[in-house]
Amino acid sequence: MIDTAVIGTGYLGRFHAEKYARLPGARLVAVCDADPAVARRVGSGLGVEAVTDHRRLLGRVQAVSIAVPTRLHHAIARDFLAAGADVLIEKPITTTVAEADELIALAEREGRILQVGHLERFNRAVLGLHEVLDRPRFIESHRLAPFKPRGTDVSVILDLMIHDIDIILEIVRSPLQDIRASGVAVLTAATDIANARLEFADGCVANVTASRISLKSERKMRIFQPDAYLSLDFQDRVLRIHRKGRGEQLPGIPEIERDDRHYPQGDALLDEIAHFLDCVRHRTRPLVGGEAGRRALATAIRIAELLEEPVS
Repeated sequence: MIDTAVIGTGYLGRFHAEKYARLPGARLVAVCDADPAVARRVGSGLGVEAVTDHRRLLGRVQAVSIAVPTRLHHAIARDFLAAGADVLIEKPITTTVAEADELIALAEREGRILQVGHLERFNRAVLGLHEVLDRPRFIESHRLAPFKPRGTDVSVILDLMIHDIDIILEIVRSPLQDIRASGVAVLTAATDIANARLEFADGCVANVTASRISLKSERKMRIFQPDAYLSLDFQDRVLRIHRKGRGEQLPGIPEIERDDRHYPQGDALLDEIAHFLDCVRHRTRPLVGGEAGRRALATAIRIAELLEEPVS
């Protein structure tokens, strides 16, 4: 039985706590939130202790989820890693690359699991995508959402675009050579809509768009590779595969065969936490470790920096 806790029981942290309480082999010991009323409400609902200072839980739990504002990730994760706990930290991993490097080095030194909560990696359609990938040449992604006050402590790049950045860096697996970006702040002081062009050493190009001021919600990615065109709908969990067929639609022009793969809804957060606990139990590397979180963060920060540079 793995003793666990959740630090930060706002919108997302509350769901983390509920998953730990449901999973066999895990015992939710406590929840923690700086707001005592929030901590008590979540704790009483799950029948566990509620605290307002995470340091009260150091040495008492084996594994912890950290779902506090990004600026607090580094300090709280550092405390738990140093105390011998394994850590699942929500994305982005930290505020700066230097902070991420420190957590990665600390986890390595202490022999601890450090997993980053890039939830889309556990989307079943994304998991199915790896079965058909073959040297992507061009990628286009759109992640659009209506405005919500939650998450506006960071730009749309760190809030939404980082999901697609993480997936693209994982599937291309080639050094990133150049980035170009544009964006604008509309409703908040930070960038609310942005586009980035990522160019890789192997020739692949990715065009990434994210908006949190759209009238509709859309999470799609299109991938062109030598043998196929792949269309991935994250929301509906549909992967459409278009390939050249054996027949002809016109003389000398091959027909296009389409293979639609529909995946069950599942529970990506439950799968993510179950995977984390499995890594804790068997001391194996997580699907999204600290290095992957750092890589996505570094790219997102560079995009944000480009948007702040004066136009020549």
